Amino acid sequence: MLMKRVAVAGLGAMGWPMAENLDQAGLEVLALDALSERADAFHRQASGHKAAIDSVEALVIMVVNAAQIRALLFSDVLVAGGLVSQLPADACIVQMSTVAPADAAALAAEVAAVRPDLHYVDAPVSGGVVGAKAGTLSIMAAGEAPSLARCHVLFDILGQAIFEVGDRPGQGAAMKAVNQLLCGVHIAAAAEALALAEKSGIDRQVALELVQGSAASSWMLRDRGPRMVAPPGEVTSAIDIFCKDLGIVCDAAGSSRAYTPLAHSAHQLFVATAEGGEGRLDDSQLIRTYRRLNGCDPEGGTQA
Repeated sequence: MLMKRVAVAGLGAMGWPMAENLDQAGLEVLALDALSERADAFHRQASGHKAAIDSVEALVIMVVNAAQIRALLFSDVLVAGGLVSQLPADACIVQMSTVAPADAAALAAEVAAVRPDLHYVDAPVSGGVVGAKAGTLSIMAAGEAPSLARCHVLFDILGQAIFEVGDRPGQGAAMKAVNQLLCGVHIAAAAEALALAEKSGIDRQVALELVQGSAASSWMLRDRGPRMVAPPGEVTSAIDIFCKDLGIVCDAAGSSRAYTPLAHSAHQLFVATAEGGEGRLDDSQLIRTYRRLNGCDPEGGTQA
């Protein structure tokens, strides 16, 4: 399906570059954000015309949590009566935020109860800010086949790896939980290993280069490792984000009665780091907690 007009709700670190990619692909984009000045700033630099909410063919949502999604859809946060009441018939709601599977399914049911003429797709993403900027996100989409087909043109602009993981909303969120389990555990494992090398008196750069080139390597080690052995700097994904995401993983596992001890251990490490006042640091700085527990300077010195 050819699509011409789209709304993007949530202009944060992920939503803004995603909206830019849609604009640069030639779509008319209506940018929406709780901070109206951000939406105004986007429209000032956009190359295309600004769409109207009652004419868009899709609404892409990229916000923090299910409460924000529900507020956008059903309350007066951005438009009177909520976005659901303003969308034209046959429009797609493409929910790309990370939420619990149960919340994803509930939101879809709530929309269907009041607007059965709308399509709803549960399509969380992986790839972070880098992937959002490059248009190379991995997209885990779930929904009825006609709805997925209508949204595919958007997925082709925003992502590089597009997976249809199920026919009902909630299954995309469940797949994202699987993804985040591995991401969180890999970050924790990388931090634990590099902290052990430091505790053993091994030069941290030597240790990093060795494991990056060995069978022990992982994408997270290659990406986060250099930031773990450097002083805290730019934040691409905060500790607080993984507190939320791994919390979702643990809750989803509980609902499924699945055994996930590694996810629970990693979650506790992220929570402990956040509770120590470091929740806004880059998630690579989980290594600071290991350093403290090892009796080392969290900044990377040998002894605390």
